[in-house]
Amino acid sequence: MRARGIKIGSTIGYTTEMMKINLEDARRQGYVPDSTVCATDVPADRCYPYMCLQNVMNLQVSPVDACVKIDDTNPGIEEELNAGMWTIGLALSGNEIGLPSKAVQAMDPVEREQKRQRAYTRMYQAGGHYVVDSIADIMPCLDDIEPRMARGERP
Repeated sequence: MRARGIKIGSTIGYTTEMMKINLEDARRQGYVPDSTVCATDVPADRCYPYMCLQNVMNLQVSPVDACVKIDDTNPGIEEELNAGMWTIGLALSGNEIGLPSKAVQAMDPVEREQKRQRAYTRMYQAGGHYVVDSIADIMPCLDDIEPRMARGERP
């Protein structure tokens, strides 16, 4: 994403104080967002669009309907839709399954696939434009959004 010149913003339901600890840990792992907005930074958190829109302002990007928000929760998808952004849901690597990656991989394959399908269904029902297994799978979604926007499609 950085190679494409994409700015990265983060939203989180945590307080600013809690997020300082998480951001330091994320930095050590190589993740440094350009902007982070916490629930305590805005008048109301999810499902309202305020955290997303605060990121748009912090990042000074426009138009909003060219922004893509990636989330692992259905309230996060609702937040994105309310902000007028494209949405990508994370099915296996987040809250919808609720297990660490190693635990997901260690599951019985049939059970894992059932949970995966349930997560995909729930996220699409919440309004997700795309749903993928993990953050590692988002680039094809971004590749698909670009021509859609060029044709005049909006989220």
